[in-house]
Amino acid sequence: MKAKSTLFYMLLFISSLINAQRSHQGIAEDEGIKSLETFKTFLALPNDGSEETGIQKNIDWSSEQLVKLGFTTTLLKTSFLPLVVADLSIDPKLPTLAFYLHLDGQAIDPSKWDQESPWKAVLKKQNDGKWEHVDWDKASLSDNKELRIFARSSSDDKGPFMMFISALKNLTAKNLTPAYNVKLILDFEEESSSPGLPEAVSKYKDQLTADLLLILDGPMHASGAPTLVFGNRGISSVTLTTYGPEKPQHSGHYGNYIPNPALRMSQILAAVKDVEGRVIIPGFYDGITIDKATKVILSNTPNEEEAIKKRNKIGSVDQVGQTYQESLQYPSLNIRGLQSGWVGAQTRTIIPATATAEIDIRLVLESNPQKLISSLKEFIEAMGYTVLDKTPTDEQKLMFDKIVKMESKISYPAFRTPVNSEEGQWLSKVLEDYFGNAPVKIRTSGGSVPISPFVNQLGVPAIGLPTVNIDNNQHSPNENLRLGNYFRGIETLMTVLTTSF
Repeated sequence: MKAKSTLFYMLLFISSLINAQRSHQGIAEDEGIKSLETFKTFLALPNDGSEETGIQKNIDWSSEQLVKLGFTTTLLKTSFLPLVVADLSIDPKLPTLAFYLHLDGQAIDPSKWDQESPWKAVLKKQNDGKWEHVDWDKASLSDNKELRIFARSSSDDKGPFMMFISALKNLTAKNLTPAYNVKLILDFEEESSSPGLPEAVSKYKDQLTADLLLILDGPMHASGAPTLVFGNRGISSVTLTTYGPEKPQHSGHYGNYIPNPALRMSQILAAVKDVEGRVIIPGFYDGITIDKATKVILSNTPNEEEAIKKRNKIGSVDQVGQTYQESLQYPSLNIRGLQSGWVGAQTRTIIPATATAEIDIRLVLESNPQKLISSLKEFIEAMGYTVLDKTPTDEQKLMFDKIVKMESKISYPAFRTPVNSEEGQWLSKVLEDYFGNAPVKIRTSGGSVPISPFVNQLGVPAIGLPTVNIDNNQHSPNENLRLGNYFRGIETLMTVLTTSF
């Protein structure tokens, strides 16, 4: 009888523990469903960073939502677009946790989207590998977590903002307040490399400082498990232009005689990497070491290699690192765009006048961006090219055999917070206690966020708390947010907001 009683109370304890762990789940889904109309209204506001009028509408809308929740909002003006900082003061004695989000989006080509407008959110389900429209009013939202919301910025990054708003509304409904002071930092030019953010950090230190910065951006691990990201690569960019005839010339008359700039550009690009995808520019990987402790951290992240191949329909991968996670610890050189002549229905038999390559160089903490760009320039010069920083004059075109115009920009460096930091251990425990499993810990994410000024100038540790599905098509046509991720994100933020730091 005693053994039976002990078993009963043990089962009761386990049951209550599970219920406690899932205490936010039901209300998160309910509020998530109720918030969808508001979410659709937000998504309908175009947010291309190059359109200042549209950005201002997004600033006004998001600020209004925060004021309704008791925040005090401040517009921090810069030489570029402003930042919005929103403060929710709970108790001056408590620490302050800041949350970074960006509410601008990538430019769009509506013709590439499988819907009427990228700004008009569409609900879809997958059927035999194809996405089909679903009527918002007829869908059973709580029973189908695999439904997707298709719209520009649904995942990157308006979705996480709506998760945050919904989480706070849920807390208010339960008569709960955050366990610390909350600061929200809204960036409206992240997709343009946040040129005003370093200026803002220097100019408005008091308004931007906090005890910890959580980044609500980027996708979760492919497993869908709770994920923490302790670093992001920085980014710099390079534009290369090669030159041929002054104007496109007839390929029959001048083929075999006038050098083709597209071929020359191809030769340059092919020379910078070996057949395994490794950059062979001398010194490009200098300073990078993967020691035993780092290997342990990387190996603890669940393997994604086969999932990446399947998701992207590729049969092989580059061999910069032994694993996907290891590859992210190195700087990368990526050809993100090529242009020369015409293709498709506009093809014509000419030797093009120019060829242009757009390159991004992702930076890691150990990288010196100036050195990497200088190394690329020296590498091209060693191939016999004269490298200029401006369009060559007629005299220069006649003087030099081979010319490359090279323009470069360093947007922002990488950052990394130690995985075993006090802040990382706290956040990991919060997620593990609630969800019952340790979160996936990613040492460095491949994507870039402009957080380094907070870390380097203000000394604020930063950790990413991604919530969206990994196959969200961010920056691309048909960007989407999985409904299950939307609900889980609300639940996650409710948990973090109510756990003492």
